Amino acid sequence: MYFSQYMNAWLYGDEGYYKSFKTIGKGGDFYTAVSTSSFFGASIANHFYMLLKEKKADKNGWLIEIGAHQGYLICDMIQWLYTCDPTLVQTLKFGIVERQPEVRQAQLAYIKERFGDDIQITHFNDIEEVEVDYAFVVANEIFDAFPCDLLKDEKIALVKDDNIEWEEASDDTLVWAKRHHLTQGEIAVGYESFAKHMASGIQKCDFVTFDYGEKYVRNDFSIRVYRKHEVFPLFDEALNLSDAFQKDDITYDVNFAHVSEAFKEAGFSEEAYETQARALIRFGLIDILEQFSKQTTPARYASEADKIKTLIAPTMMGDRFKLIHLKK
Repeated sequence: MYFSQYMNAWLYGDEGYYKSFKTIGKGGDFYTAVSTSSFFGASIANHFYMLLKEKKADKNGWLIEIGAHQGYLICDMIQWLYTCDPTLVQTLKFGIVERQPEVRQAQLAYIKERFGDDIQITHFNDIEEVEVDYAFVVANEIFDAFPCDLLKDEKIALVKDDNIEWEEASDDTLVWAKRHHLTQGEIAVGYESFAKHMASGIQKCDFVTFDYGEKYVRNDFSIRVYRKHEVFPLFDEALNLSDAFQKDDITYDVNFAHVSEAFKEAGFSEEAYETQARALIRFGLIDILEQFSKQTTPARYASEADKIKTLIAPTMMGDRFKLIHLKK
């Protein structure tokens, strides 16, 4: 099978990695910005609130998260929106795109723990089920979890008996690769259909997403496996694919030029593309931290400030992770 089919089975098959609820953080395979600090979600919510104040977003619309894991991000956003304007939790509707039943149950349990019965969440199996007039859609690290094909020297990867082999790539693949100046690396599969489904169901949309990657092609493989915070490049001799398959996370750097292209073809415009550090600061992260400092202990403030350094420090998440804001 092609590598994209193998990766799809790895992550989303009957026994796939994401089929069941996964721990993120110290006890899991990796960290995310969401698991690092609740101020990540508060900052994005603050940006949404500014759009609402400027009448650039609809207070009677939807806030929807894609790939919400336990639900920390959307809950942190709801909490901050309530702080800014308590009436917003009465006018806005809230949704999560999640197809795994076990993960849905974990999300609902956490949301109830945070808000009791005051907040109701609508679950969607897929983005194509979302049919609304306006939605602010947020996602963290979803594009790196789309299956991808692997290209090298005009050949494409196949997996046979958990071993990677190569065959001549199709003409369509080579045309795409030439247009993107790609000679070696990953080609994500599914960005175009995802963008089209979002565009067809949501009449007006602000889509804000964070991921690791760049807008340029490195012409090298970034695909790797995470196991308890240890990283194994896919072609590392120490990695046994049969042992890692469906048990460990597999990911790669996002080509944001491909993301932008797919969404522009679906009718979106690119509002912003910048480092996570610049985006979060622009969204008001530092102001939020200063407000927090006035109502907490010095020890708690120092703890949160340290977490925020992880989000914005250039040597940590600040420069490696990017924001892209796409609008329709």
